[in-house]
Amino acid sequence: MASYVLVLISFLAMVCTLTIAFEPSPLQDFCVADPSSSARVNGLACLDSKQVQADHFSFSGLHLAGSTSNPLGSKVTPVTVNQLPGLNTLGISMARLDYAPRGLIPPHVHPRATEILTVLEGSLLVGFVTSNPENKFITKVLQKGDVFVFPIGLVHFQRNVGHGNAVSLSALSSQNPGVITIANAVFGSNPSIADDILAKAFQVDKSIIGQLQAKF
Repeated sequence: MASYVLVLISFLAMVCTLTIAFEPSPLQDFCVADPSSSARVNGLACLDSKQVQADHFSFSGLHLAGSTSNPLGSKVTPVTVNQLPGLNTLGISMARLDYAPRGLIPPHVHPRATEILTVLEGSLLVGFVTSNPENKFITKVLQKGDVFVFPIGLVHFQRNVGHGNAVSLSALSSQNPGVITIANAVFGSNPSIADDILAKAFQVDKSIIGQLQAKF
């Protein structure tokens, strides 16, 4: 009996630990975001329920292809709480991703969300890298209808390896998952990270760091 109680307590402790690591469960039917509110909370304040309308729970536009006329050849159309106020406190969001041939979603992380990606059109090379010290690179080529998961906080990317355009749809486990693009964060920070620090970190000459910073 004592061993059973110990196992139960251990399980409950683990569940509680996992629960508080993610966005809290809502305490009402909904909490439509009110971006005009001056209240400061971990998320967005709730709009008065008397002012809530159907449009707060609706978003139009994911049927439209995003413009990939940029150096990366890709476009992300997000549907987070910023575009869909009704997502506030619900812990989910999504995004459409369009890729030109050889288009790239560069290495990045979502600090607050796991991402599950479904290929709608084309072929994508996807991958993520596990944390230190293993830094194992896990990668796969996906075809239409395939699904892939990027665990929360890990560096990942997608690239169109087909001959035509590609489209994917992602669901994320946060109303506001955040995006940290590695190259932009390292070489395009404001103010800049000192070039001698980056030169030592990447084991290259400072002139190379200067060239990279100039691009971002």
